[in-house]
Amino acid sequence: MFITKRHLPRRTFLKGAGASFALPLLDAMVPSLTAMAETPAGPAQLRRLGFVYIPMGSDITRWTPPGEKTLDELSPSLRPLAPVKDHVTIISNTELRNAYPGTHATSNASFLSAAKAKRTESTDYHLGTTVDQIAAQQIGRDTQLPSLELSMDLASMVGQCDNGYACVYQNCLSWSSATTPLPPEAHPRIVFEQLFGEGGSTAERRAALQSRASLLDSVSDEFARLRNTLGPSDRLRVNQYLESVRDVERRIQQAEASAAENELPDLDRPLGVPASYADHARLMFDLQRLALQSDMTRVVTFQLARETSNRTYPEIGVNDPHHPLTHHGNDPEKIAKVARINQFHVSLFAEFLESLRNTPEGDGSLLDHVLYLYGSGMGNPNLHDHTNLPIIVAGGAAGNMQGGRHIAFDQATPLANLHVTLLDKVGVKLDAFADSNGRIDELFAPLDV
Repeated sequence: MFITKRHLPRRTFLKGAGASFALPLLDAMVPSLTAMAETPAGPAQLRRLGFVYIPMGSDITRWTPPGEKTLDELSPSLRPLAPVKDHVTIISNTELRNAYPGTHATSNASFLSAAKAKRTESTDYHLGTTVDQIAAQQIGRDTQLPSLELSMDLASMVGQCDNGYACVYQNCLSWSSATTPLPPEAHPRIVFEQLFGEGGSTAERRAALQSRASLLDSVSDEFARLRNTLGPSDRLRVNQYLESVRDVERRIQQAEASAAENELPDLDRPLGVPASYADHARLMFDLQRLALQSDMTRVVTFQLARETSNRTYPEIGVNDPHHPLTHHGNDPEKIAKVARINQFHVSLFAEFLESLRNTPEGDGSLLDHVLYLYGSGMGNPNLHDHTNLPIIVAGGAAGNMQGGRHIAFDQATPLANLHVTLLDKVGVKLDAFADSNGRIDELFAPLDV
C-alpha cells in the first residue's frame, strides 16, 4: 500500500459548477497501515446495508438449494449466483406472520417492517418503522443521504392496488415511521443528480446540462490538481471510479436520447429510462454501487419490481404478464415461466454482486464491506402465503460472514430474526424487532459440516 504524505479526510469532495463528487476510500485517507482496522468507521467494519425486493414470491421447488448446509450445487433459480456463491447464503423457511391475511400490499409492506399494515384505503395508513430506517438513524447520520430508496416502476396510485389497502403499502418499501412512507425513485437521471449534482431548480439543472456535456466536466480541473498529490494506486482508483461515473452518465444520456424514438413506451416505466428492463436494472444497481463506494449513503432499498406487476420479460422469452402467471393454478407451463423470471431477477443481482466484488476497497472489496438482503415478502404466490420466503444474504466477509451455505430451519422462523441479526452486524443493537424471537447466529458462525 502506498501512503502519501498528505492525509485526506474520508469525506473529500471534488466540487465544480453544479456538481459534487465524493471520492471512494483511498490509501491517502488512511493515516497508517494499522489504522484501517482500528478506526470505528473504517472499512474493517460492516457499515453498509442494502435490501432488494422481488415481488410475488417464487417457485420454491426450483429455488431451494438441494444441499442441506452448503451451496455445492445450486438450484435452477439460483444458478446465476455461481460466480459469487462463496459470498452468499440462502436462508429457507422464514415467515412474515404479520403479513397475513395474505395480500400483495402486505407482502411488500411487511418485508422490512415485519409489522401488520392497517387495513385502509385512505390516508390514515399505519405500518411501522422499517429495518433500513432503523439502520439509517444510526449509520446514516454522517452521510449526505441517510438512505437511498429506489425502484423500477412508477408509483401507481389507482387501479393496481389490493382492495382494502392504500396504494402506499405496495409503492413504498421503506418507512421512517409508522405513518411516514418514503417514496422510491425509478428514474436514473434523478438519482444520478441526487448523488452528484448540487441541487438547484429544475430549470437551473437543465440550463447547466445544456452548457456542458457531463457533470464530470466541471470537476476536471480540480481532479487534475488533486491527482498530483496522490500515490499511483490512489490515482488509478480515482480514475476508475470517475470512469464508472462517466459510464453511468453516458448510459443515462443515451436512454434519454432514444426515448423520443420509442413508439410503445412502457406505462409503468418513467420516460427517458432504458427501453430494456435489464439495462434499466443494471443502471439502478450501478448507481447503488457508486453511492456506496463514495460513502454518499450507507443504506439502500430497491424494488426490482412492484407487487401485482404486469411487466412482461420478452428478453428471456416470457411474454405473459408476471402477475397473472403467479396465479398459475398448478399449471406446469406457467410455473416454469415464473421460475424463469425468478432466475432472471437473480441474474441481475448476481451481476451486481460481481461488480461489488470487483471494486477494491481497503483490505478487500466493496462486497466484503456490505451486507445485502434479497428476497420477497410472499412465499407461494398461487396461495398468497408468507412462509418459506425466498431469501438471499450476500457480502459481509469483513463481519465474518462465511458464504457458500444454505441455512434451512426446521420450523418457520420470523424474518425479523434476520433483520435483528443484520442490524447487529452493522453496529445497530436491538434486543428485538417486531415479532423476532432470536438471532440467526449461524449466518456468522463457522460452517460445521
